[in-house]
Amino acid sequence: MAVPVRQMAMVGAYVMKQRLMGRKRYPLVLMLEPLFRCNLACPGCGKIDYPDAILNKRLSAQECFDAVDECGAPVVAIPGGEPLIHKEIGEIVEGLVARRKFISLCTNALLLEKKLHLFKPSPYLFFSVHLDGLEEEHDKAVDQKGVFKKAISAIKAAQDAGFQVNVNATIFDNMTADQVAAYLDYCTDIGVSITISPGYAYERAPDQEHFLERRRTKHLFRDVFRKGEERKKSGKKKWALNHSSLYLDFLAGNQQYMCQPWGMPTRNIFGWQRPCYLLNEGYASSFQELMDETEWEQYGTGNYEKCSDCMAHCGYEPTAAADAAAHPLKTLWVSLRGPKTSGDFAPEIDLSNQRKAVYVYDELIEKKAEEQKLKDLHDPKKTRDKVSGTAA
Repeated sequence: MAVPVRQMAMVGAYVMKQRLMGRKRYPLVLMLEPLFRCNLACPGCGKIDYPDAILNKRLSAQECFDAVDECGAPVVAIPGGEPLIHKEIGEIVEGLVARRKFISLCTNALLLEKKLHLFKPSPYLFFSVHLDGLEEEHDKAVDQKGVFKKAISAIKAAQDAGFQVNVNATIFDNMTADQVAAYLDYCTDIGVSITISPGYAYERAPDQEHFLERRRTKHLFRDVFRKGEERKKSGKKKWALNHSSLYLDFLAGNQQYMCQPWGMPTRNIFGWQRPCYLLNEGYASSFQELMDETEWEQYGTGNYEKCSDCMAHCGYEPTAAADAAAHPLKTLWVSLRGPKTSGDFAPEIDLSNQRKAVYVYDELIEKKAEEQKLKDLHDPKKTRDKVSGTAA
């Protein structure tokens, strides 16, 4: 697909090394969240519902470097919140590029043009601009008019400055196949690659009505990929989808996969989040503790009610990557054929034995907020700042 050749080669070599070493669980992408604060309040987001004491907290550059070294994944995604708010973001990215990690710096792009000078073009860095559809759909998704135009302006400025740019889209059930296809046409035509994923039903998101359920996801993506076939037949450039062919085939309902949440572990201001980037049910103090002591079998579609409709790339791209390494001929065939858009779907996973959802978010956040207050109380710098009236 649209994954750079250098990245494909290095990640492929990394996966083969893990397989030769007999490792069944290993990270592919580190989701590094240096802060939760954002300059937007998207109704479908469940990442910014925190007290100010937590929203004001940041991972330091050194904490980011330590997490990357501890994890060892070849790719690092830096989401948030909005990472460009972080005062050390230039230093963080520079340090990770020096480690020869592939960096996906996720941003809503509102600050991108202003902060481009903090970064240098590199084959290891690309900006991943959040863009949930064309202008009407995106501005509605972020609940603010004019954001789409600002994002497109920032994309063009980054391209002109020599940076690689990707866009990432979260798809909800209020988008039609025609709208998604028009979005993919537009992004491909302006020269950016595209990451696309059905939205996860965050339990704390303000909008709970428009998350895609699993069967609807499969039908929608089959309809979308049919339009991609029509585009190809007309002689136009193929959509620049930044995904493995097997993950796209999974979205179209042709692969029966269980997610592998350890493939994209998350490190944020609280520690190593269990079990994944999307679902918060506790924290480990180290990456090794996360891998060794998380009860992975308790999670995933068929195992846990909160996971029943999830088909997000952060859980299933690692599964597709493992399948590709184990079955290269199948991978080649699907890559050449493209996602299958007709015929029976792969058998669905049985949900009858899944455990009921356990709602622990409030308890976790209250505990972490109290811990943060105690830390600030005993931090001499914070005490001085409070006395002098400066911002902590």
